[in-house]
Amino acid sequence: MKVGSRRALFGVTLVAVLCLIIGIRAAGQAPAPQGAPERVPLSDDVFKSVEILKGIPVDTFFETMGMFASAMGNDCTFCHVSNAYFDKTAFAQPTPRIRRARQMLTMMKALNDQYFAGRTRVTCFTCHGGSQAPRSEPDLALQYGAPTEDPNARDFPVDPRVSADEIFDKYLLALGGTERLAKFTSFTAKGTYSGFDTAFEKVPVELFAKAPNQQTMIVRQVGGISTRTFDGRNGWMAGPDTPMPLLTLTEGNLDRARLEAIVAFPTGIRRAFPKWRVGRTAIDDREVRVVQGIGDAQALANFYFDDSGLLVRMVRWTRTPVGFVPTQVDYADYRDVAGVKVPFHRSVSQTYMQMNVDLTDVQPNVTIDAAKFARPAPVPRG
Repeated sequence: MKVGSRRALFGVTLVAVLCLIIGIRAAGQAPAPQGAPERVPLSDDVFKSVEILKGIPVDTFFETMGMFASAMGNDCTFCHVSNAYFDKTAFAQPTPRIRRARQMLTMMKALNDQYFAGRTRVTCFTCHGGSQAPRSEPDLALQYGAPTEDPNARDFPVDPRVSADEIFDKYLLALGGTERLAKFTSFTAKGTYSGFDTAFEKVPVELFAKAPNQQTMIVRQVGGISTRTFDGRNGWMAGPDTPMPLLTLTEGNLDRARLEAIVAFPTGIRRAFPKWRVGRTAIDDREVRVVQGIGDAQALANFYFDDSGLLVRMVRWTRTPVGFVPTQVDYADYRDVAGVKVPFHRSVSQTYMQMNVDLTDVQPNVTIDAAKFARPAPVPRG
């Protein structure tokens, strides 16, 4: 069975399964004292039986688990005991594959330390490539078949014939022009959400956004309300779909929330990174320009623009102990709202989840209570 044919099962179960691996300690996480900086829980604070992947934020731990799933082309129970889906305590049980995975992590680190000065150049995906077992013999179909190009590559040939400023200028013009965009300072929206956490059933969603970079999404799931907030500096998730009552976003996930909020008011995109470079690639056989932002911390983000100048994709990477893990955000169905084109469809793909947001009603330039962008209240676990 090919990896793609397993993707639906893997996707539908993965978030639900991951949410079950939280130990009792997570639900009892004490709040920080008044005025003290919030301490972000780490993997070994929350999860049981963590031996190697200690000392990383919980959201980065999920990205790491997603790398394993993507590299192996399977879901969590491939390595964990099969009944762990129904009994969260079973995730703490060691299995032969878990022991082997720990050996592989040790081997991977040794290779990177010895040959690449500690940089994570060899990853799980380097050898497995979406298969349960690494291939050790040549594949003639790959050698003589039609070449394939991954548009989400972090490295690509630079095209010096066009500048990032030219592409951003064309983008802003395609959206309605800088004068109209400057007057578009906030919006609320309603629509539907579907994803792995809803088994792709559509449920109501609301968006609240305020320039330059605040955004909150509220998903009304069957099991309760899920809130995902970026207040301009910090980001959180709270709801029945999160592994903890309140999940604080860090590192690459926090930066992805920042960039998504900026894209809602796109005049600020070119200021999101200090350096840019431009290349060409194709998405679904359509040629696109890719503009890559280069920063200091998590480092890279790719923005993809079609011939009309509109943004069709953004890809952001999270640095994890097992390599860079991508998040892909696709934009489509641009419609006119107060003279500005707004994408009414957005899909997000990560190694451990997918989701789609389809808007039906957007109200521009409305007053939004500042409380909408405040840290959400933790959602108690049953």
